[in-house]
Order: sequence, then structure tokens, then C-alpha cells
Amino acid sequence: MQHTPLRPRTSAVVLTALLTAALAGCTSEEAGSGGSGSGSGTGSGGGDGITVQTAQFSWTAAGLTNGILGEIAADNPDLGVASLATTQLDPAAAWAGAARGDIDLLTEVALPNQQELADSAADRVEIVSETYGDAAQGWFVPAYAVEPGGPLEGLTSVTQLNDYAEELGGKFYDADPGYITTEQNAKRLQGYGIELEHVVSSEAAELAQLENSYSREEPIVLYLYHPHAVFAQYDMVQLEEPTPYTEGCLTEGNGACAMPSYSANIAASDELRDQAPGFVELLTNFRISVEEMEEMQKQVDVDGEDVATVAREWVDAHGDQIDEWIG
Repeated sequence: MQHTPLRPRTSAVVLTALLTAALAGCTSEEAGSGGSGSGSGTGSGGGDGITVQTAQFSWTAAGLTNGILGEIAADNPDLGVASLATTQLDPAAAWAGAARGDIDLLTEVALPNQQELADSAADRVEIVSETYGDAAQGWFVPAYAVEPGGPLEGLTSVTQLNDYAEELGGKFYDADPGYITTEQNAKRLQGYGIELEHVVSSEAAELAQLENSYSREEPIVLYLYHPHAVFAQYDMVQLEEPTPYTEGCLTEGNGACAMPSYSANIAASDELRDQAPGFVELLTNFRISVEEMEEMQKQVDVDGEDVATVAREWVDAHGDQIDEWIG
């Protein structure tokens, strides 16, 4: 059957190109859940209803969340959504599209990291729910490295890293340069006076370095966050922070503070609420725990299962809960 778009739109590919061109030279901002996500595409759907233009961030949790929502929409045509048309975008481009009216749904919105971006689109798009919260992030080392006799024995706090610079090869490994956490980590290194080289390339390169170090039982320190499949693969220890996070300490302050725990949220446009109120009501009730998300990430990133298959399995296992959300 015919899928009715929310409004006339450019194609997903063209939209990506336009947003990228418009934001050339701008820094995107993010901390998010780990792994790679799928690119532009259309989520599951069926029957009459609108096609929702959906931003998809480049990590597995975003693909899983969108996949699950697409499956629920397909199972419940009364929600008024035929499909989710996903376009892989970085957060700055996604929120620019939302502010312009080209994007109507954003999942895996990391707060407080994306708050400024969300505020920029507040006249069109609203945060409607928190998928999960209290997701820890920070600097981690392998457990074997800090055990008695290990190369980092005695290391417990970020403030001790200079004492172990030689053992660490003088390097601190980070994820993508477009993540706001990468900017925060640069400021934290400076604020703490840590003299390690800030190695920034991509999350894939960071995780490859971890895999190489772990297989050799060599020391390494790097930025990680929950939920992430890496914690199902490796035994990691988060370094302690002497100063807790307070609002502004990573922006107006000198950066010598902890990183905030964050939450993953869903944002929907006012137009989506008008045209598919039942679907937005589902979004307001939608929840996945950090533990569930990490298990699904393991299935995808470690066990090699397909995102769509894992999403379908989650929906099948949570039928009663989904029925309660829909009401």
C-alpha cells in the first residue's frame, strides 16, 4: 500500500548531502552508545500511515532503537505510522534538519551532551521520553593491568595517569572527533595536567587498539561509555574521579571534573504528534534498560547477528509491555 510521507521531503541520500554541505566545517557533538549503525534506509512498516523521517546516529543502539520502533509500528497499524525512513547523520546535522523541519524523530539523544542542540530546535521538536538513564562514561583500563603485579598496579584515579605515562606508551585513546565527549576529554586532559597524547581517530580505531592491547595483556587507557558491547567482551575498570561533575565544569570550568552520567532520549516533532498521536504516545512510554541494550549490542557487535533480527526478537519478548505502552 501507499506510504504517505509526513510532508514532501528530499530523499534520504539528498538530505544527508544537503545537511553535510550546510554544516561543513562545523563540529558535531555527541556521547553515545557504542557500535556501528546502519545507514540510510527504511524501517519495517506496513499498511496505511505516514513515513516518519528519522535520524539515525552511527552506533548500534540507535539502529536497535529505530528497528524496535519500526517493528512495533508494523505490528500496530492503528498507531498511524507505516515506516521509519532512517538517515544516518551526526547529531549536529540531525538537529539542524529537525530545526528546519526535515527530521521528525530522533532516538538515542544523549543528554546533557546534546542539550544545546536540542534547544536549537525547541520550537519544532520536543524531548518526549527517556529510554534509559544513569549511563556511566569515563576513562577505563583493563582489569588485568591494575591487578597486583600488573603494569598499572596501584592506578585507581585519573589524577595518577602521569605516573604511568611510560607504561601507557604516553597515549590516551578516544573515539570520534565529532563527539562532544572528545572535546570534553581534551579539556579534561588539560585541566588535570595529564601529559598523555590525545589519540583521536574513530571509535572503530579505538576499539581495535583495545582489542590489540587486550590480546597481548598490555596496558591501555581509553574513553568508554555504557551501554556498550565492549563490556561484554572485556573486563574493564573505570578510573575514579576526585571531583564530581557539576553543571558547567566542562564548559565554563577548567575541565578537571568527572564526566556526567547521561540518558538516552527520544525527540519528536510537533507535526509528528499532530499526525500520529498514538505513535508519539508510545514514544513517551518507551523504555529499554542499559542492561538490555548492552545484551542486544553484544548480539550484534560480538555475535554478528543482524540488527533487524535482534530488534524483532526484543519486540516478540516484550509483547505485554508494549501493549501497556500503547494502552
